[in-house]
Amino acid sequence: MDERTVERIVLPPQTMETTMPRYLVEREFPDGLQVPIDETGAKACLAVVDSNMADQVTWVHSYVSIDKRKTFCVYDGPSPEAIRRTAGRSKLPVGRITEVRVLDPYFYK
Repeated sequence: MDERTVERIVLPPQTMETTMPRYLVEREFPDGLQVPIDETGAKACLAVVDSNMADQVTWVHSYVSIDKRKTFCVYDGPSPEAIRRTAGRSKLPVGRITEVRVLDPYFYK
């Protein structure tokens, strides 16, 4: 195998079904999301991650709109209710929670 070869691992359907559901969480921040890009911001994000563990919720990553008034956050967790509980503890708004799956355009190659 040379270095140009890319391997792709495809899990069988029964394996994928046993993983934690994935959700897209939409949030609105009327005054804009204020997370300082320093140690304070890092600590705030880690506090959310730590708090989420109580409900088996994992914050995967987030997208922030240019005006910082909306976020689209990807979470793995057992249920929408678990995500709402963790958001409440962290004092984060929750607009909409949608269970999602990955559509990989490269899967078809």
